[in-house]
Amino acid sequence: MKETKDGMRPGRFSKSPSTDSSPLVLDIDDFKGDFSFDALFGKLVNELLPSYLEEETDTSEGHGANDALPNGHLRTPSDAAKLAQGLSSPLFPEVDALLSLFKNSCTQLTDLRKQIDGKLYNLKKEVSTQDSKHRKTLSELEKGVDGLFDSFARLDSRISSVGQTAAKIGDHLQSADAQRETASQTIDLIKYLMEFNSSPGDLMELSPLFSDDSRVAEAASIAQKLRSFAEEDIGRHAVSSVVGNATASRGLEVAVANLQEYCNELENRLLSRFDSASQKRELSTMAECAKILSQFNRGTSAMQHYVGLRPMFDLEVVNEDVKLVLGDSGSQPSPSNVARGLSSLYKEITDTVRKESATITAVFPSPNDVMSILVQRVLEDRVPKLLEKLLVKPSLLNPPTMEEGGLILYLRMLAVAYEKTQDLARDLRDVGCGDLDVEGLTESLFLSHKDIYIEYEQASLRQLYKAKMEELRAESQPSESGTIGRSKGASISSSQQQISVTVVTEFVRWNEEAISRCTLFSSQPAALAANIRAVFTCLLDQVSLYITEGLERAREGLTEAAGLRERFLLGTSVSRRVAAAAASAAEAAAAAGESSFKSFMVAVQRCGSSVAIVQQYFGNSISRLLLPVDGAHAASCEEMATAMSSAEGAAYKGLQQCIETVMAEVERLLSAEQKATDYRSPDDGIGPDHRPTNACTRVVAYLSRVLEAAFTALEGLNKQAFLTELGNRLHKGLLNHWQKFTFNPSGGLRLKRDITEYGEFVRSFNAPTVDEKFELLGIMANVFIVAPESLSTLFEGTPSIRKDAQRFIQLRDDYKSAKLAARFAQLFA
Repeated sequence: MKETKDGMRPGRFSKSPSTDSSPLVLDIDDFKGDFSFDALFGKLVNELLPSYLEEETDTSEGHGANDALPNGHLRTPSDAAKLAQGLSSPLFPEVDALLSLFKNSCTQLTDLRKQIDGKLYNLKKEVSTQDSKHRKTLSELEKGVDGLFDSFARLDSRISSVGQTAAKIGDHLQSADAQRETASQTIDLIKYLMEFNSSPGDLMELSPLFSDDSRVAEAASIAQKLRSFAEEDIGRHAVSSVVGNATASRGLEVAVANLQEYCNELENRLLSRFDSASQKRELSTMAECAKILSQFNRGTSAMQHYVGLRPMFDLEVVNEDVKLVLGDSGSQPSPSNVARGLSSLYKEITDTVRKESATITAVFPSPNDVMSILVQRVLEDRVPKLLEKLLVKPSLLNPPTMEEGGLILYLRMLAVAYEKTQDLARDLRDVGCGDLDVEGLTESLFLSHKDIYIEYEQASLRQLYKAKMEELRAESQPSESGTIGRSKGASISSSQQQISVTVVTEFVRWNEEAISRCTLFSSQPAALAANIRAVFTCLLDQVSLYITEGLERAREGLTEAAGLRERFLLGTSVSRRVAAAAASAAEAAAAAGESSFKSFMVAVQRCGSSVAIVQQYFGNSISRLLLPVDGAHAASCEEMATAMSSAEGAAYKGLQQCIETVMAEVERLLSAEQKATDYRSPDDGIGPDHRPTNACTRVVAYLSRVLEAAFTALEGLNKQAFLTELGNRLHKGLLNHWQKFTFNPSGGLRLKRDITEYGEFVRSFNAPTVDEKFELLGIMANVFIVAPESLSTLFEGTPSIRKDAQRFIQLRDDYKSAKLAARFAQLFA
């Protein structure tokens, strides 16, 4: 639809059916672009319905009280008057105009659809025609492209063929030029070879090339080529003559001899020029000579010549090395001083090699080869000469004394030298040494020492142990010479050398130092484990021997005390004066026994501490080195147990002697202090004495005093076994002692009091079996207290005491008068 100036399209519709307006005209353009059916429909009907449009606008302003019409419009107050006029007029008069408008619009839309369908049909035909033309054009283009590709392929093949031909021509030209150059050189070489082959030893008629100093490099190159050719030719002729070719040409032997002589002369001349430039530090001349000399035997002579003339290998320098490390010839070197001297010397060597490395890099075409020769000369010449003076291998049959340093001095020197030389090798490798195996070369310097190293280590440990034992014996001599009056009660063990934990710690320190050397010298786990086991076995032997001898010395004191006790045992028919002297001597023997007991307990305690030190050392330092090798750790544990078994045997015997010593003194005290009236008090009307007897008090006091050392020295199962055995022996000894007395009821009460005192003491043993025995003793003491007629009731209540009670009943003072034997014959049957 075409719009007018007011924005509406003309002739679309009329205001009423009676209006003479032009019909609505629809255009195809109305449906193009952003088409909206709602907008089109609104424009069609809005001109026919103006009043309703206004009413809708008013309604939108909001009259909430108006009535609604049936058609949905709101009714204003003015509508009431209209309604009052009657319902004869049409309710929607614009409907006819709308129907006419809609019919006209449908007709126009149908015509438009036919137009569109016609245009679409024409477009389809045109598109089909154009598509056919396009396909035909594409087919023709594809054929043209294929032909173009074929042309390109033929062109590429032609270009490739031409290129190959050009390359072949170039190769032929290059080969021809090379052949021409080779032929020219060959002509020159033949001419030179003929000059050298003219007459033996005549080098005067040679070309100027071989005498011109400015063309030395060229002369050297040509001489080497001639020499190689002549020697190869002679070799071929020699093979031909062997297989029977008699017509082979000969005659280059003279050339070979003359060339060899000329090369030697030229090489010496270059070496002389090289030395002269070296003294003046003319690096460019040195580099030029070295480059030329590299053609002679790959320059080996020049390299060795340069290294051999270094001042660091002079004899005076080597002598200064020995003086720096070992000091004055008359003094004995110490490992610390040697370590400082080696560090200083090796640092100087490293610095010198580093400076030489800068010169070698600037001069020689193959600096790595020269550095390899230089470092090899250091490790095969200068260092071995020093080690030869430093490491003098001592004799194992006649080792140096400890005053001279002993074998340990050699081992410490060896460890210091090995460690410092290893550091030198690492430093030299960092500086640069080509392909030289520095580590292997360094190891070879010490092979003669490392092969039998472990034998020296074991011999050194034995020497240290022997020297220590001599020192300890020397320290104990003054006290032995001052010992007097043993028979009068002096301490028997005062002169004995006691076990010292400090000494055992020193053994461990020696072994630890030896283990550190084993770790240093042994790189393979199996060899390391074998050496460590050998060294650790030395420690086990030393500790075992030391503590076993210490325990045996302590046992000697117990044995001597036992001998003193037996010496003063007297019979019954002696005078009072002799008995008093014997009693005094017995007191002295008892004091000696008590002192020996305490000394042995101290020895046992120190023995346990020593074993604990060895076990701790094994766990902290040895086991981790043995575990990587199968069976090594278990074998060492077994060796440790075997080594300590001898000490355990000596300790066991000594503890048995301790028990004998204690029981002997207990028996002496009981025999001396126990009176017959203690258990058979007179019936004088005085109340019974509830205190323990004097013998019991003395025995308990003695046991408390002497066993204090045992409680301190013994631990664990050893302590429990010792105290249990002592408790059983005490129980048995008391039973035998009481068999010597008779008891009345008050004496029985006194005996029970003694048993209670003994029982309270032995409870500190923490031995249940001993406590039970003394509890039964307390019950058994009732046989002396109860009336005869009540004894059967006592046995029936406690049947476990019957066996010992049978003997005890016989000790009642009324045993015969009350005829107890006949009364209880049937009971004990």
